[in-house]
Amino acid sequence: MIVCGDDGLAHRLAAELRGVYGEQVTLVVPPSGRRVRQPVVGRARAASAALLDRVVNAAVNRTGASGEPASNEQGVEAPEITEAVLTEVGADRAAALALVYDDDETNIRAALTARRLNPRLRLVLRLYNRRLGQHIEELLDQTAAVASGDGQGAGLDVSTTVLSDADTAAPALAATALVGTSKVVQAEGLVLHALERQPPRPGEVADPGLCTLALLSATSNDPAGADGSEGSGEQGPQLLPDEAAVAAATGRGTVVLEQVSYSGPPLPAGRGGVPPFASLFSRRLRWSLAGLVACVLALAVGLVIVTGEHPLYATYVTLLDLFGINDPAFHESTARQVLQLLSGLVGLLLLPVLLAAVLEALGTFRSASALRKPPRGLGGHVVLLGLGKIGTRVLTRLRELDIPVVCVESDPDARGMATARRLRVPVVLGDVTQEGVLEAAKIHRAHALLALTSADTTNLEASLYARSVRPDLRVVLRLYDDDFATAVYRTLRAAHPFALTRSRSVSHLAAPAFAGAMMGRQILGAIPVERRVLLFAEVGVAGHPQLEGRTVGEAFRAGAWRVLALNTSPPGRRRSEGESGVEDSAPASGLVWDLPPTYVLGAGDRVVLAATRRGLAELLGRRRRERTGA
Repeated sequence: MIVCGDDGLAHRLAAELRGVYGEQVTLVVPPSGRRVRQPVVGRARAASAALLDRVVNAAVNRTGASGEPASNEQGVEAPEITEAVLTEVGADRAAALALVYDDDETNIRAALTARRLNPRLRLVLRLYNRRLGQHIEELLDQTAAVASGDGQGAGLDVSTTVLSDADTAAPALAATALVGTSKVVQAEGLVLHALERQPPRPGEVADPGLCTLALLSATSNDPAGADGSEGSGEQGPQLLPDEAAVAAATGRGTVVLEQVSYSGPPLPAGRGGVPPFASLFSRRLRWSLAGLVACVLALAVGLVIVTGEHPLYATYVTLLDLFGINDPAFHESTARQVLQLLSGLVGLLLLPVLLAAVLEALGTFRSASALRKPPRGLGGHVVLLGLGKIGTRVLTRLRELDIPVVCVESDPDARGMATARRLRVPVVLGDVTQEGVLEAAKIHRAHALLALTSADTTNLEASLYARSVRPDLRVVLRLYDDDFATAVYRTLRAAHPFALTRSRSVSHLAAPAFAGAMMGRQILGAIPVERRVLLFAEVGVAGHPQLEGRTVGEAFRAGAWRVLALNTSPPGRRRSEGESGVEDSAPASGLVWDLPPTYVLGAGDRVVLAATRRGLAELLGRRRRERTGA
């Protein structure tokens, strides 16, 4: 296995392949001076840079207890991926190659070179542009089929999978901040909601949903407990438990699978391209117009009393006096003349008000495509920090679920600014570490804070400040380092035991999906269970003795895998995701969810299963050993 990259995802992926799947891994990284560093600001610069250096050095120069390099990992430094570099690392005889550079063009160029060098190589690409990724995937698969020479490229153990770490992590990050939905998988036609439920009270029976995916850690309510720490042992989260374990787990929360639509707060009025009428004029201007209308009505009533004319005629005459186009009342009564003078005075006041209204309305239409400010009285919204790759995808997911969002970004030219303008999402420009920025985002009335900048210390500083303003605020931090995340979690839980705090790592969420794709399986998505990950994959039953010829009940292995659905769609059908993030080619009706436990899995069946990383590795490893005769 070969992994090429320049940031944290490459190191996470190499560790995943090495530790979970037991694969021989060659890690190709740029020279130290050319590695991509996370953009940091202010006081976070030195800390974040040092943190990334430690991670890079640990991954490339990892040593065992004896001080010797790890036997199943090699590190190679190369400024760029050329044919010579690929030949040096053995791409012509490797089983899979992952290209996870932060730049799409670099990954595409290297993939074309690798496919030409080894048509049988399994490729996994990291691309942010989803539409381009679909075309590249089809092109590389077609190239492999043509290079086979006999037109049977589909029969080769070859595939090209294009993934995005942003798309893989965005549903989980967005769902963590929501009420009623804690985990979401939305990929390849599969839309799942995994709901995190608190332990049932005495006498209550918990609704198991479609199935119970996991038991939360027993220390989840203990401020000293670790959120999913691998060192929690039996007290840690338990993935894919059997019925006996669920029944015996008193006092533990659960994660259950549900197929329900989100029923959250509605979008604010005026989501479309035309702003609502009330937003065209300021509050002061609206009160001024209302006062002038009241004056006109009062003058019209006075004219009816003085002259005895019909109210409509009196109103018409008042308007003529108001705009100065009526004849002077020379021979009228004194009261009529006074009313005419007052009408003229009101007309003088009306002209600047009308001019201000026209200018305000024009300015509103001109700024309809510009950044919006958080409206007055906004509450119950999500404050999203950072509009980079990850923040942009999370923003799109939140708006698809009709969740009110206020974004905070320091760079006016950030990637997600165009998306925020298109979705008409309020944006506060400023450094989140500066006083007053979070207040401008209405953090004191927010429901949740999503700190998704690329600097761990910036996210932590913003979260701590938000906690000081709102102690019960739901906080979700994007943190890379596991030890750092565990320490932060424990401290925040101890300081705020009644507030919900979660730490999420994008590379931690995305690495299992990339590793699974390198092993030759179509990973549909990943759901985080505290600091662990549960994978959803589509697997062909043929060749798997643990599945083939067994019933659904017999195929279930607690803590390893569980069959969820049968895929009845044509096997050759390729699925794709549109710009909205919702699959647009394969209908969800191709998945049969209500499989009875007595259903026998045949060799021609394809199933969707939930599996732990080690469980999926066992399935893949046994299949590979049987195929190679090892």
